[in-house]
Amino acid sequence: MNIAAEPGASPIHSHNAGPSTVWSAGGAAYDEVSRGILDAIEHTINRLNPGPGARILDVATGTGWAARRLAERGHQVTGVDFAPDMLAPARQQASARGLDIQFVEGDAEDLPFADGEFDAVISTFGVMFAQQPDDAAAELARVCRPGGRLALAVWTPDGNVFEMFRIIKGYMPPPEGEPPPSPFEWGRTARLRELLGEAFDVDVEEGTSYYREPDGAAAWRTFSEGYGPVHTLARKLGPEQRARFEAEFTAFHDGFADALGITVPRQYRVVRGVRR
Repeated sequence: MNIAAEPGASPIHSHNAGPSTVWSAGGAAYDEVSRGILDAIEHTINRLNPGPGARILDVATGTGWAARRLAERGHQVTGVDFAPDMLAPARQQASARGLDIQFVEGDAEDLPFADGEFDAVISTFGVMFAQQPDDAAAELARVCRPGGRLALAVWTPDGNVFEMFRIIKGYMPPPEGEPPPSPFEWGRTARLRELLGEAFDVDVEEGTSYYREPDGAAAWRTFSEGYGPVHTLARKLGPEQRARFEAEFTAFHDGFADALGITVPRQYRVVRGVRR
C-alpha cells in the first residue's frame, strides 16, 4: 500500500474515479443527509470511546459531522474522503467553529497515512461503500496502532435503508462488467468478523436510527439535493422516469407517517474493535 501518492498522481484509484464523482455531487447539501443520522454517529463515537487527546481518523468523513463531534471533545482529528466537493464544506464548517481538523482527499482502499499512525479509526456508514471491501478493511487495520480502537456504523442487509436502496437500484442502468459487492454485506455480523476479525478483537451491537422529516416530499428534497447517488441518478433520468422515481421514493417515506410528520426507523450495527 502507498503511504503517499507520487507528485501529480491522483490520490484515488482509477476504479473509484466514477464513485468519487457520484458521491461528490451532493456537495455541501450532504450535511443535511448526515444530520439525519446524528443519533447513530453519537452512538458510534460513544462506543469508540477513545482516550483523551487521541489521534483519530474519520474514514469517508463526508462533510465532517463525526470529525467535528470528535474534535469538539478535544481529540486530534483527521478526516479522509475521496469526494472533494464534500471536503471543501467540511473544511469551511470546521473553520467556522474554530476546530483544527485536517481534511485529506484520499482513497479508503489505499489510505495516505503511515502504519499505526492513529490511536483510533471511525467510519459512520462510509467505508461500507468501498468498491473493494477487503482492501478497505486491511487499510483500517494498517493505520490503527496496536491496542488502538475501531468503531464502524453499517446499515443492515434487511432494514429500511436497504429497502430504500432497492428503490434507487430499480432506476439505475445495469452495471458494466462485474458489479462490486453489495455494501450491505458489511451489515452481516459474519462478514464483519471475516473482514476485521483477523486484525481486531471485535464486538457487534444493534442500533436503530430515526430519520424524521415533515413528509416524504421533504425526504426527497434532502436526498435528491445532497445524497450523491440519488442526486446523480435523478439528473440522468428522463422526465417520466424521474417523476416515477420521485413518486416512489416519496411514497416509501410517507409510509412511515406519524402524528407530526414521518419517522423512519433505520436499522444498523456498530462494530467495535481493538487492534491486536
